[in-house]
Amino acid sequence: MSFFNVFDREKSAQQGSGEPAEAQLNANVTGRVQGVGFRWWAKGEANPLGLVGYAKNLDDGSVEIVAQGSRENCQKLLDSLNSGNTAGHVDHVDAEIGDPQGSYRDFGTY
Repeated sequence: MSFFNVFDREKSAQQGSGEPAEAQLNANVTGRVQGVGFRWWAKGEANPLGLVGYAKNLDDGSVEIVAQGSRENCQKLLDSLNSGNTAGHVDHVDAEIGDPQGSYRDFGTY
């Protein structure tokens, strides 16, 4: 996935379909993940999977990721986070996939 694919309107249009999410990925990613385009990379991975949620910088230098959608696509995003092929450098991903909490319209970066 190219960094610039996050701006592809067709892929972004897949999100917010109005269907209820069946699962939610909650992940805390540590390493060199701030100031390197990591949140935008995560958005670029989430968009084509039809996931909604967010990637957010935390004060401790980590990035929080919350993604909702199908269980299969939440797992695919988690696999991407652990792939070693990310923006920046991921040292560790602490994650769980569970029931969705709340709802999101798209995938945001904060």
